[in-house]
Amino acid sequence: MEYMSCAEAAGKWGISERRVQKLCEGERIPGVSKFGSMWLIPKDVEKPTDRRRKEFQHE
Repeated sequence: MEYMSCAEAAGKWGISERRVQKLCEGERIPGVSKFGSMWLIPKDVEKPTDRRRKEFQHE
């Protein structure tokens, strides 16, 4: 399996590197693992939804 760093994920998903780290710490990214002080994120994983924002559905 191929992995990417927090910096790579941040660029791919258009969010800050710190936000990616918080998602990893909160176990919001499936398949993430920590190697020393570095988070390893699977390359094929989708960006998690942002639970801080309320999504409205239009009827």
